[in-house]
Amino acid sequence: MSLRLKHGLQALTVAVVLGLLALLVWKVVHQDKGVKLGGGRTPPAPQFALSRLDAPGKLKLASLRGKVVVLNFWASWCAPCKSEAPRLEAAWQRYRQRGVVVIGVDGQDFSGDAKRFILKHGITYPNVHDGPGDIGTKYGVTGFPETYFVDRRGRLVGDRVVGEVSADKLTAGIQRALES
Repeated sequence: MSLRLKHGLQALTVAVVLGLLALLVWKVVHQDKGVKLGGGRTPPAPQFALSRLDAPGKLKLASLRGKVVVLNFWASWCAPCKSEAPRLEAAWQRYRQRGVVVIGVDGQDFSGDAKRFILKHGITYPNVHDGPGDIGTKYGVTGFPETYFVDRRGRLVGDRVVGEVSADKLTAGIQRALES
């Protein structure tokens, strides 16, 4: 291989790497950071209509206006999601008569794996599939699990719970959403 060809290929390689790096930086700077919580603000919950994992059809968040909604973002491969599943089920059973709906949003997962997870853990609250995680991105989900609380007017209340939700934080979030 001639020296001129070798230098040309090296220059092309460097140009491609720099182009990819520039694209990555642009994506990080311009990515959607999700909704902003805290500071007394109650922004509207990003809307969605996702396919149900536990029944035929789609579930629209807008159809739950007038109810308090606990949104739990999870995945079947997530260890803390397995630990918190019984807590979420207990909250669903305890508060559903008071107009509280627990919604599981499975993301970055295969629907077959998610359905097996639901059966294995005895989950009866509604679950939807956000395969690529597009809705999670709108909420600003950074990992699994994460839990959000939506009041009867469709607005996010309180702080999101990053990581496994404790019984105390779950109860406090539901109470805050019921009271707002």
